[in-house]
Amino acid sequence: MEDFLTFIAFCAVVFGIFYLHYSTRNKERMALIEKGADASIFFSKKPERKAAPIWKILILNVAVLMMGIGTGVFLASFLHISLGLDEEVAYPGSIFLVAGIALYIGFILTKKLIDKE
Repeated sequence: MEDFLTFIAFCAVVFGIFYLHYSTRNKERMALIEKGADASIFFSKKPERKAAPIWKILILNVAVLMMGIGTGVFLASFLHISLGLDEEVAYPGSIFLVAGIALYIGFILTKKLIDKE
């Protein structure tokens, strides 16, 4: 029962945040329109860049993350067998460390991919 109430409370908080955000934004825009402001201020004036397709970015990041997790498991096995480090420490520590490094490398590669295109 407590899990259900926690879930309902979480959903209510998320809904409340979105509701406040959109209602406040709408009120601000209506006030600006009433004052006679130009509607173009609501749109970004940044020049449109040709972005890389989302599937390329997703596949690149997932591939690098999976390689990082595999490397982390291999490193943990090496630490456990060769150095005698506790299994409970070696596996989570090395997996999270190498997965984090892999996500950072994926970010750098994605940035290069976007800049190239």
